[in-house]
Amino acid sequence: MLIKNIRIIDPASGSDAVGDILIQDGRIGKLLTGEDSRCVSNVGDPATAAGVTGVSDDAEIIDATGLVCAPGLVDVHVHFRDPGFTYKEDIETGARSAAAGGFTSVVMMANTKPAIDNEETLAYVLDKAAAQPIHVYTCADITMGLKGETLVDMEKLSALGAVGFTDDGIPLRDPDVCKRAMEIAAKLNMPLSFHEEDPAYITNNGINAGAASDHFGVGGSPREAEISMIRRDIEIAEGLCEGDRVGDPSDADEGMSVCGCPDIVIQHISTAEGVELVRQARRTNPHIHAEATPHHFSLTEEAVIRHGAMAKMNPPLRTEADRQAIIEGLRDGTIELISTDHAPHSAEEKSRPITEAPSGIIGLETSLALGITNLVGSDSTVSEESGTCGRLSLIELIAKMTVNPARLYGLDAGRIYEGGPADLVIFDPDEEWIVPDTFESRSNNTPFTGTRLRGRVCMTICGGRVVFRR
Repeated sequence: MLIKNIRIIDPASGSDAVGDILIQDGRIGKLLTGEDSRCVSNVGDPATAAGVTGVSDDAEIIDATGLVCAPGLVDVHVHFRDPGFTYKEDIETGARSAAAGGFTSVVMMANTKPAIDNEETLAYVLDKAAAQPIHVYTCADITMGLKGETLVDMEKLSALGAVGFTDDGIPLRDPDVCKRAMEIAAKLNMPLSFHEEDPAYITNNGINAGAASDHFGVGGSPREAEISMIRRDIEIAEGLCEGDRVGDPSDADEGMSVCGCPDIVIQHISTAEGVELVRQARRTNPHIHAEATPHHFSLTEEAVIRHGAMAKMNPPLRTEADRQAIIEGLRDGTIELISTDHAPHSAEEKSRPITEAPSGIIGLETSLALGITNLVGSDSTVSEESGTCGRLSLIELIAKMTVNPARLYGLDAGRIYEGGPADLVIFDPDEEWIVPDTFESRSNNTPFTGTRLRGRVCMTICGGRVVFRR
């Protein structure tokens, strides 16, 4: 395949230039920009292309003038509900949804049934994942049965293919368990991703304690639930960094110290105070990371009042001040990752009363467009839904959706370079479209249905194969 006349954005190298990409045997055979690309871009048929670049006679040639090519998107926080809840989603439908959204690599959370806390369940997930058209990885749970008591065999599950560990779904309440997990993860050089909500504060989850809870006349989830646990886990991490070193410093990369703190991801951050805690912590501890979801930087609790359970999620949508703080955290680098927290539920489940409906929305097929619409739009382009003007450049947005998460989880993804994997997304950054009510996902639980967005995926290529084409 030869892709001509396309704007190539690669945050890893800082490159943003029009050029051509030759894909051979599942990898990037040649990457040509500037003067080097002109002889290829003038090629009009495969035979001539073969003479200039080595393209085979039957190769597909795509003139992508006006489009953008970026590394295949990477989402390190998705729920594919398999095993146990496959009426909502399974690994196959989740992978198709990811491909439609431009993702070539995703990391599943482990709150399945049975939980991914043992060798057998991990093997089932990885075997099924290996058959998908994109790269599907998975975390394992931090504790057995998500009970927060007994640690899983982290060393064994890491060796068998888990790419990280998480408590997502049921947060760790015991600080001693949390500390021990950090110590083991540091020795294994594995990331931990934390769902930071203390249930002791929460009356009804998924609904902000404020205007939203007042509207429904129920208790809610106050901001202190998140703030308290972020503060606790940062303090534990700081204590490990100040304590004994793990391993031999001579084994570390030059200029990097080896300490007892692993890479820690504060998941789906929702409060201004939480953003500030991460900002302060990162000044002295580079192992602290945070992710933001498209719904938290695009919507406020007014969406829950408007859409009901379709906009109910954990942690909940909060205030406009919180949303702006998240956007500022993305802008200044405090928040390095954008993840969807793709969380499918059935229509029947979401139709229940607000306090009974499960939390979570799907997000893979709208993520890139929400980022372009609400973070990259120019000052004159303001999202009707959120009112946000542009804060990030396109290359900055793409970095948070590709190379940053890939590096954190040690994935061979998120970059465009000769000889590298041909995992790419091609999109039109200017095309406007209306979010439909059906998706490649098995579920359709999202408050964005009917919303006009800007930026649309045209093609997703994984391992040199077209896995989605619009």
